[in-house]
Amino acid sequence: MTVKTSFLQIDTNKNFEIIDITSKINELIEIDEGSISIFSKHSTSAIVVNENESGLLNDLEFLLNNLVSDKFSYEHDRIDNNAKSHLKSFLLSSSECLPIKNSKLDLGTWQSVFFIELDGPRRNRTVTLTMVGE
Repeated sequence: MTVKTSFLQIDTNKNFEIIDITSKINELIEIDEGSISIFSKHSTSAIVVNENESGLLNDLEFLLNNLVSDKFSYEHDRIDNNAKSHLKSFLLSSSECLPIKNSKLDLGTWQSVFFIELDGPRRNRTVTLTMVGE
């Protein structure tokens, strides 16, 4: 059994941004078969798996903005004025665990891995990749 760890550094350009990181992850895979944990070290970002289709990605932003609306006052805003970003993060996930086969992510035909920025723009967002296998 082998365990390998790598890191992705991501700079974002917008307050809300969906970035396909699938190819970057595949470049960093160091095992032939096993699994990979993909973890964002930030409480105002997310890691998700879904289809990379522009309409769907726009729909996700629309959905999150309507679920966590500007029409409400949030207690956390008294601290650093980013409660909406934290609340959206609660609805998503900070990590995914995925299979690896032939040194690549073993995803479905339409699946991609995304880093979602919820409080940008930011520099040096860190995603930890932990691979376990052979």
